[in-house]
Amino acid sequence: MNKCHVCGSNEIKQKLVKETFEIDGKLVIVEEIPAQVCQRCGEITFSSEIAENIRLIIYSNKQPTKSIQVDVFAFSA
Repeated sequence: MNKCHVCGSNEIKQKLVKETFEIDGKLVIVEEIPAQVCQRCGEITFSSEIAENIRLIIYSNKQPTKSIQVDVFAFSA
């Protein structure tokens, strides 16, 4: 069984997740990514094979499944 490298928990579940990446100032969202998710702290881990597949998806010339508009706010205290 896998162990979480953040909190040490053995409570790891396979789930499909969504991750946001910033590539050259552009936000890219990849959905339905198979990942190991810690049930205690929420840490998400991808296998090296999945990470490589994500890289190929992001840098391919394929058209995205959908596009969305995103609002951006500057934090001020």
